[in-house]
Amino acid sequence: MPTAAAPIISSVQKLVLYETRARYFLVGSNHAETKYRVLKIDRTEPKDLVIIDDRHVYTQQEVRELLGRLDLGNRTKMGQKGSSGLFRAVSAFGIVGFVRFLEGYYIVLITKRRKMADIGGHAIYKIEDTNMIYIPNDSVRITHPDEARYLRIFQNVDLSSNFYFSYSYDLSHSLQYNLTVLRMPLEMLKSETAQTRQESFDIFEDEGLTTQGGSGVFGISSEPYMKYVWNGELLDIIKNTVHRDWLLYIIHGFCGQSKLLIYGRPVYVTLIARRSSKFAGTRFLKRGANCEGDVANEVETEQILCDASVMSFTAGSYSSYVQVRGSVPLYWSQDISTMMPKPPITLDQADPFAHVAALHFDQMLQRFGSPIIILNLVKEREKRKHERILSEELVAAVTYLNQFLPPEHTIVYIPWDMAKYTKSKLCNVLDRLNVIAESVVKKTGFFVNRPDSYCSILRPDEKWNELGGYVIPTGRLQTGILRTNCVDCLDRTNTAQFMVGKCALAYQLYSLGLIDKPNLQFDTDAVRLFEELYEDHGDTLSLQYGGSQLVHRVKTYRKIAPWTQHSKDIMQTLSRYYSNAFSDADRQDSINLFLGVFHPTEGKPHLWELPTDFYLHHKNTMRLLPTRRSYTYWWTPEVIRHLPLPYDEVICAANLRKLTVKKFHRYEEEIDIHSEFFRPYELSSFDDTFCLAMTSSARDFMPKTIGIDPSPFTVRKPDETGKSVLGNKSNREETVLQRKTAASAPPPPSEEAVSSSSEDDSGTDREDEGSVSQRSTPVKMTDTGDSAKVTENTVQPMKEAYGINLSDSLSEEDFSIYSRFVQLGQSQHKQDKSSQQLCHRCPDAVIKLTPISAFSEDNIYEVQPPRVDRKSTEIFQAHIQASQGIMQPLGKEDTAMYREYIRNRYL
Repeated sequence: MPTAAAPIISSVQKLVLYETRARYFLVGSNHAETKYRVLKIDRTEPKDLVIIDDRHVYTQQEVRELLGRLDLGNRTKMGQKGSSGLFRAVSAFGIVGFVRFLEGYYIVLITKRRKMADIGGHAIYKIEDTNMIYIPNDSVRITHPDEARYLRIFQNVDLSSNFYFSYSYDLSHSLQYNLTVLRMPLEMLKSETAQTRQESFDIFEDEGLTTQGGSGVFGISSEPYMKYVWNGELLDIIKNTVHRDWLLYIIHGFCGQSKLLIYGRPVYVTLIARRSSKFAGTRFLKRGANCEGDVANEVETEQILCDASVMSFTAGSYSSYVQVRGSVPLYWSQDISTMMPKPPITLDQADPFAHVAALHFDQMLQRFGSPIIILNLVKEREKRKHERILSEELVAAVTYLNQFLPPEHTIVYIPWDMAKYTKSKLCNVLDRLNVIAESVVKKTGFFVNRPDSYCSILRPDEKWNELGGYVIPTGRLQTGILRTNCVDCLDRTNTAQFMVGKCALAYQLYSLGLIDKPNLQFDTDAVRLFEELYEDHGDTLSLQYGGSQLVHRVKTYRKIAPWTQHSKDIMQTLSRYYSNAFSDADRQDSINLFLGVFHPTEGKPHLWELPTDFYLHHKNTMRLLPTRRSYTYWWTPEVIRHLPLPYDEVICAANLRKLTVKKFHRYEEEIDIHSEFFRPYELSSFDDTFCLAMTSSARDFMPKTIGIDPSPFTVRKPDETGKSVLGNKSNREETVLQRKTAASAPPPPSEEAVSSSSEDDSGTDREDEGSVSQRSTPVKMTDTGDSAKVTENTVQPMKEAYGINLSDSLSEEDFSIYSRFVQLGQSQHKQDKSSQQLCHRCPDAVIKLTPISAFSEDNIYEVQPPRVDRKSTEIFQAHIQASQGIMQPLGKEDTAMYREYIRNRYL
């Protein structure tokens, strides 16, 4: 099997901005602070941006010497020690970009960050705070009266609200794209390197190519998908003049991660939403599509499942599923000047040949492949035509475009009036959505980076054989996409996407061998955890687009929402209406300025003077002869040729030019994701290393009572007391289920050591029928209940303090443990002869303390380190190698153990 390439980690993760009167010096380093780069920014130009990239990679000592020389050379008087010529302005973690209004340029730096998720060792950060610094000094600054207003409008885009970045993981692409690129064989990279070096590599890529004996490793990174990058315009001015490590691309949307604990096996569920930067805006001010096929409120949502027990892209197990939401791809809008809750929908332009829809679906075919499935949730039966206008126009556009596509790649259109079904008492909305979700996932498939596990052969399922997608030797690829839309793409769309994601999650768990059937039920810990993720995802997008949180949630459509939820829904509706009426215009101006849709220019109308921004987003209106595609061959020929695979993921010359390939030494820090995550070169603490406190199914969703099945896939329903119990199961069936679960798990060290440390919500120990207290130790029950309680109360503190049970006859080993604690408590330096006689059978079990102080009162001892046998050392080394993708071959004992486990568990 060919070795895959490694992702390149950015070597600029810590920045310090130094200031002199004539220049800014931006010093960037990797996290280990072993490699440094320097940017020189001129401050004497009033309106131009002059940046010089040093290109040299400095060591820590060389940077100190450089800064010392700059400090000495910029002092006002030679030899003066009191004044410094070099000032430390600010510390940062990345550059958002450079922007200019009517005066000089500003630099925007990330000053605070917070880790939000981890995907195979690649950290995803959220921007917490930024700093905007004016570059020209005061002596050359040319003031303008409108500069402050533009600055205020630009800063109205809150960068500390749901903007994300990563130093090593490309957030603008899906996991399938990133892993497909990384799985590219090295032989292909070597052959393509000679042919495409002049086209695909920038001027810095030959740095560090020399390796000893050809033992180098290829590092690879791809160009971001600019549609989902929000600071592309801010970095455009320096893109071709600085090293790529200075370019930090950020996305806008949502990122959340939770831990699904399956009998102690951690599985991370990650939800990433990428909001499009094309035709972006607020709810009523951006509707439909622009002339380039970009639709309003387009968001790509990806759910990623990874086995967190192995942290490696090459050896770990990963799965993902992608779906899209977006406005109806037509020329339409709503007039909000009348201040109505539901302004009338109008079609702005006649488009009989579906030109704008053709551009939109051509983009989707290129990025996702086929089939494209449209789930249209707008109303179809109305007393007065409102939403139905869009449905009729969309049906006509899809029908027209489908007649020119090959039959196997036609666009699938699914209309469903969700609002009508919600009002009906006889229909269950989620049941109907579940049927739609099953058919959608079967057609598109999903991505998994490992071949079908043996459990799918051992326990075959009918639905698994009907699954679509594209099967490859190393796993499965998702081909095609589900595109969901209602009018606003908020409440109804989020619920529909959750149901499709829930169906896909069942297939993902089944493909990784974690459940026996690709089916998940409501009221389980796993689905409740997933539902909470999707509600946070929907609330975040709704706040960005509509100005309020979701009004209708999954519980609303399940009709189990409490009465207090209805009052909250009314408040959210009022908040959304207020935002649309009074604040959306200012937010739209801020987005237009931040994304570079509008550039302030001297002598031209200002942003606040424009009556509309229609001409900014529809650029073909400014052309005398707009170019149009063919009315019949509306697709890109290369895209159709590779269907059902997405053209962006096909290995061809055009896509290879988008890659950056560099050869590193085997232990280079820029490709060592293991060292990047664990940071062995620095003194760290548990609080800093594991600062990501994600939601856990075992801690936050599993009931806090003993006797409950710990599986996150068990249905739990609330009973009269408010606790969660096993749904539709009697106590006897529950006991049988627990016994089967315990039989399949490895045996505990001893029955006496089994106890639970969790407590009830009230903080006191409670005893339920047929169960014992969580803190109590199982003891033999006698006929009299009082004697049992006395025994329990007596044994409990000894058990908790010493880890032994004194109710039975003492063994020599138990007594030696007790003697050891007594000796430590009394600070004795010598062991008693009696304890030595008792411990002659296990001398290594007792800690040997040798006093090293000359004073007998000091408690200072020399402790011998514990001995590690050879087998334990080999297990530890195998674990380290597994994280680096080096797997140990299975022996006969491992195969026999696995067969015995399968026989006991399933046969």
